[in-house]
Amino acid sequence: MIYKPSWFRDGEVFVSYAPTVGINKDGEELFIVDAATGTRTSDIDDILAEDVAALVDMGITTPTSRWVKREQMTDRIIAVPVYFDERPLEDLSDLMALPEMADWETKTIGQLALERALILKAGHGSPSADRRTGTIPYIKVSDIRAGQININPTNRVTDVVAEAYWRGKNSGLVAYDLITAVRTSKNIGEFALLMPGQERIVLTKEVLIMRPGPTAPFDNFYLLWAMTLRAVRRQWNRIVFMQTNREDVGIRYREIRIPVPPNAEAAKKASRPFRGYYLGTQELRERFLAYLETDNRHYVFMSSAAAVDDPEPDDTEDV
Repeated sequence: MIYKPSWFRDGEVFVSYAPTVGINKDGEELFIVDAATGTRTSDIDDILAEDVAALVDMGITTPTSRWVKREQMTDRIIAVPVYFDERPLEDLSDLMALPEMADWETKTIGQLALERALILKAGHGSPSADRRTGTIPYIKVSDIRAGQININPTNRVTDVVAEAYWRGKNSGLVAYDLITAVRTSKNIGEFALLMPGQERIVLTKEVLIMRPGPTAPFDNFYLLWAMTLRAVRRQWNRIVFMQTNREDVGIRYREIRIPVPPNAEAAKKASRPFRGYYLGTQELRERFLAYLETDNRHYVFMSSAAAVDDPEPDDTEDV
C-alpha cells in the first residue's frame, strides 16, 4: 500500500508560485532585507518553504499556493508554477465590480481578435548589426519605454534592407499603433504608442503590434488605457515563461483579459486623459519638427523625417 499524507488529494496537484526560494541568482543564500533600515538580516527569504510548511503542518494553502486539477497540467506549463497564480484575475474581478463598471464586460485579447475588434501583428524582423547602416530606424525591445518608441539614431538600416523586412514599400504601421515586447525583455506588457512620423521603422520580430479592428467600440487611446490598468498589466506576469534565460509569452498573450466598454462614448470618456496627453504631445512634436526643418544647426533625431537626418561632418571645423 502506498502511504498518502493527510494533505494529499486525488487528481490534484499542489502548486506554489512563491517569488523566492531562499537563493539568489548566483546560487547564494537570499537573505531578507529590513525595509525600514535597508540592512540585510540573518533570516532566509524562502517563501516556497513557507508554502510547503503551511501545507504539511496545517493542510492549508497560502496567497502564493493553490491546488490545480491534474487535467489542467500540460507538458508546456507543468513546470511554470506562476501560470497558476490567479491573483491578477482576482484584481480584474475587483475592478469590474466597481459601480462605474456595471455595464462593462471583459474579454480576452484572443476573443477580441476573433471578433475583429483587435488587429494583431508581429514585428518585421531583426537585421544583423552589420546591416544597420542607413536612415530607417531599427527598433529593439529596449527602445519601448515610458509609453513611447524611443528611436536610437545609431540603429538604422538602408531602404533596401527595410523593404526586405517590410515585404513591401512601407512598414504596414499606422500612427498610434500599440507596441509591446513579447520576448527577451523585462518590459513585456509595457505598451508604447507609435507617434505620427514614426511609421517608417523596422520593428524587431520580438514585439506585438496591436490596433483596434473594424468592429471595435473603442480607439487606440482607449486600448492603451485598458492595457495600462494595473489589473491588466499584472496578468502578463503569469504568462511570461523563461526559455534559457530569455523571457517569452508565445501566443499566451491572447489569454490577457481586458475591460470592454458598452459603447464608444464610454470608451472615449474613460480614456480622455490618454487622448489628451498623446494628441497634445503630438502637437508639440509637430511644432518642434517644423522648427528643425527651418533651422539646420541642430541634430535631434525624433523620427525618420529627412529634416533631422545626421549631416556629414565638416573637416574644416575646429574640434
